[in-house]
Amino acid sequence: MALRFLTAGESHGPGLTIMVDPFPAGVPLSSDAINKDLYRRQQGYGRGGRQLLEKDKVQFKAGVRFGHSTGAPIALFVENRDFANWQGIMDAEGEANTAKAFTLPRPGHADLAAYYKYGYTDLRDALERASARETAARVAAGGLAKALLNACGIEVMAFVSKLGGLPLAPCPQAGSPDSDWEAFGAYAEGNDLRCAATPEAQQAVRTHIDATRKAGSTLGGEVVCWVQGLPPGLGSHAQWDRKLDGRLAQAVMSIQAVKAVALGAGDEGAELDGSLFHDPIAVSEVGEVFRPQNKAGGLEGGITNGAPLVLKAQMKPIATLLKALPSVDLATGQAADAHFERSDVTAVPACAVVVEAMVALVLADALMEKFGQDCLVDIAANLATYRARLKPPPQA
Repeated sequence: MALRFLTAGESHGPGLTIMVDPFPAGVPLSSDAINKDLYRRQQGYGRGGRQLLEKDKVQFKAGVRFGHSTGAPIALFVENRDFANWQGIMDAEGEANTAKAFTLPRPGHADLAAYYKYGYTDLRDALERASARETAARVAAGGLAKALLNACGIEVMAFVSKLGGLPLAPCPQAGSPDSDWEAFGAYAEGNDLRCAATPEAQQAVRTHIDATRKAGSTLGGEVVCWVQGLPPGLGSHAQWDRKLDGRLAQAVMSIQAVKAVALGAGDEGAELDGSLFHDPIAVSEVGEVFRPQNKAGGLEGGITNGAPLVLKAQMKPIATLLKALPSVDLATGQAADAHFERSDVTAVPACAVVVEAMVALVLADALMEKFGQDCLVDIAANLATYRARLKPPPQA
């Protein structure tokens, strides 16, 4: 692994700390760019009250000087403004208030499993760290990875394709990422569902979200991530843990509430025969090798093949329900309704931003693995030399 990031912090603690190491020297970095993604993560129809309180801003604590990475470990911090309301509950020192212990595990959360694993008497010790608030730290780290990728001509974009069982398929007005990247991205970012569907389809989903809120339940959905500008040859077929598709799947599956990941049309492959699924290889009139279709999603044998990378992530409905599901009070052994913690109806539009971050981090790791990790100038030079070597085969 050429790039690693670690996060620390609780949902209602003082804030989130992020460490990224190694990271190449000379990469232009801007807190404004990262803050834009942090803001995007907080938006979306169906979000809850926490997003009105937090105004996420990243602070560079180490490894950045005058707008550029220095090659040293990069430390970042995102403050939790809500911490001010949790004094006496989330203090780092002192005596715990056992009367406020959380003992009602919520189905779908880490609460009960962590109780078994760690022997907690207060499930808040699990809730606080397992919370999706941690994804703000991932987005901050992903901002660094995006900066490195952008400097090498690689761009990452994600959008919502389904929400609550309703389709949000791209409409003709939005175009497509492979035909007009900028216009498609602007269309998807121009609405509160982060989708490229028609206004009518969007309104149907908003109505569904409103009805679900009144019913005290939650909704999941699907996110599609596109990456353009990737060179072929990232990843490897040689060992299982170097296969890039596996690395991407693990990273995206680790996002809170994501329960399935597919590359390209991988989720359709079980229903098609090989002649329909696999991408033919063709040569253009000017001798360039290309794919007429991209069901592989830009990856074959665990290696990028030069086509756009396409990944899908399915997010389950958020597990904290206003109309609580049955549970058991671990302090008494008696049946009771699950604990309710402030929640969203849906966070699928926000999940798209987190998917971007995790995909960017994996791809930046693969890029550094192949082209170097010390200095952006050297990485760019090595990449240019490599691209020059990728000549089409001679024509007869």
